[in-house]
Amino acid sequence: VQLQASGGGLVQPGGSLRISCAASERTDSNNFMAWFRQAPGKEREFVAGRRWVGSSTYYGESVKSRFTMSRDISKNTVDLQMNNLKPEDTAVYYCAAGKVIVGMRTYKSAYNYWGEGTQVTVSS
Repeated sequence: VQLQASGGGLVQPGGSLRISCAASERTDSNNFMAWFRQAPGKEREFVAGRRWVGSSTYYGESVKSRFTMSRDISKNTVDLQMNNLKPEDTAVYYCAAGKVIVGMRTYKSAYNYWGEGTQVTVSS
């Protein structure tokens, strides 16, 4: 499974940005899709995640109510709509996939597949 993230860029505080991740295929081995992010000097942290099927979506505490993760099964893509962006949201955002138990969703080691990442910079 290959993952390709796109859509990063520079945005002002309070602005919005949408990033996307395309998966080369959808199989049982990547039934859970997630976004992580890593800021300079910090650990990679869970941002959002969901299964291809079903409606439950999970968010990290710092992005709840501001970020929305969606998926398009017909295109094998997941998107992350980011609103009211803050400078502390600046990071490289990574798409991840795996056969993940929901309770393990925040652990990087639970994911078998990673995209290369896309830079999101929030600055005036």
